[in-house]
Amino acid sequence: MKGWSGPRSLVLLTASTLLCLLPFSGKAFHIDDPLFLWSAQQITKQPLNPYGFQLNWYSVLMSMSDVTKNPPLACYYAAAIGAMAGWSERALHLGFLLPAVAMVLGTYRLAQHFTQSPLVAAAATLLTPGVLVSGCSVMCDIMMLAFWIWAILLWLEGLEFGKQRYLLASSLLVAAAALTKYFGICLVPLLLAYSVAKRRRLGAWVWYFAVPVSVLAAYQFWTVALYGHDMFWDAIVYGPPRVIGFRAAVVTAGFVGGCTFSALTLAPLVWLRRYILAAILVEVVLMAAGWAIFGQPWRATHAGMAVQQHWRTIAPQSALFIAGGVSVLALAAMDLWKRRTADSLLLALWVFGTFFFTAFLNWTVNARSVLPLIPAAGILLARRLDALGIALVKPLQWKVATALLVSGTVSFWVAQADADLANSAKQMANVIRDRTKSEAGTVWFQGHWGFQYYMQQWGIPQFDFGTSILRPGDLLVVRESDANTKSPPPQFLASDEQLETRLRQPVATMYPDMKAGFYASTYGALPFVFGAVPSERFHLFRMAATVEADCNPNDRNNIGRNCVWTSK
Repeated sequence: MKGWSGPRSLVLLTASTLLCLLPFSGKAFHIDDPLFLWSAQQITKQPLNPYGFQLNWYSVLMSMSDVTKNPPLACYYAAAIGAMAGWSERALHLGFLLPAVAMVLGTYRLAQHFTQSPLVAAAATLLTPGVLVSGCSVMCDIMMLAFWIWAILLWLEGLEFGKQRYLLASSLLVAAAALTKYFGICLVPLLLAYSVAKRRRLGAWVWYFAVPVSVLAAYQFWTVALYGHDMFWDAIVYGPPRVIGFRAAVVTAGFVGGCTFSALTLAPLVWLRRYILAAILVEVVLMAAGWAIFGQPWRATHAGMAVQQHWRTIAPQSALFIAGGVSVLALAAMDLWKRRTADSLLLALWVFGTFFFTAFLNWTVNARSVLPLIPAAGILLARRLDALGIALVKPLQWKVATALLVSGTVSFWVAQADADLANSAKQMANVIRDRTKSEAGTVWFQGHWGFQYYMQQWGIPQFDFGTSILRPGDLLVVRESDANTKSPPPQFLASDEQLETRLRQPVATMYPDMKAGFYASTYGALPFVFGAVPSERFHLFRMAATVEADCNPNDRNNIGRNCVWTSK
């Protein structure tokens, strides 16, 4: 283990990160990638007005300042890449490799303050579905996490050695994290609690926290002046009502375990066998109780029916993921109970704070919200292995390497499945464009995320539920699995042609019928699910009558689902 310390470890981790992510550099834009790209393109035209345009994201035309729930620093970074290298998928993904490498190397450097096995901590962070899938996007999450980790690192070293310039640099990185994703401002209470526990009193260092708070406040005043509303507060209150409590905690535990897969593969090494058996027994009882508690109303929902239909594949995976999530929480709690130091408090608050935010405060449980706790989980795993003597016991080292290899293999597999899903939307947009370019009537589409991006690239208009009218002979393209879509009733149709594309990997990241909801638990209560994945279906509806959609424009979260088609 000592032979791989220092520079060789940094080279190994850099090469490993590139080896894991470079195969996906040509991945099609996916999920919320288009929001960041469109804002970046706007920045190249009006640098001080990143959200000054309109788009149809929730099935009606809206201002981008009302749609986006993220600050613009990642968009400015994407704008710089696009201006220099172009707006292709490969150029943008290669540019976003830099934050990913910085995040992994920062985890290694930070882990040196907590464990004798920082290489294990960094590898346990990198080789997870949460990091590999998020690292294949041009969204803000990995970039925010890179700022987050380096801010903690500089704060720890600045506080320990009395280096004021480190504390100042850390405060600036906290501000950068908050301007990349609002969750970054949570570093202020986290570092404050650590510093008080470390120093046992307040000191002059507390004034450095005024920097990120002031920067975020200035950003809010700027956006209010520019767009007429407080974008930070809008992000806090965004989202439909959620069911919270026991069920939210269980779903979040499943997401933590699935996204931090290394915690699951290393569990047999870091826990005694009797603890594992006891945990399995408790989990079986809780799952049975939960099935009874949720009752018939929940079983009648889409998620409940999916569980009943695919219980042979979903139930075992759900049990494993929840066990992995509980393992992460237990590691944080045990580390704090046994050590009772400022370091263990920092790690515990890092893990439990992120868990609480994801389960009870965020608009949905998703992998992007779980992502910030993965480096802390990696460090906790390394600390636990230190206590078991990993530096001295060769067989344990081989077992750890095998567990990490298994986690990396599964994570790469999940990342490939997500890339296939993204690429299928782009490929089908190209197919539809070739099939419909000679149509006499207007070709419309309903869809979201990457499919929307590529359809609009071909100049195909998106159906607006507030203003658009379908006329006889028009063609309406609907991607069946997308959010905010609603197919017209059969009585208004002349024909319904279906196109299908089969996904190659037997794992789903976003598919409600399989209870997979990597980016939103409204799609499914697990981040990914292995099993037979149904084909992606696209409908080409040819209209036989003039129709429009009668909707409630204020219910933008369900506007596509709550519309009623009417004939004109």
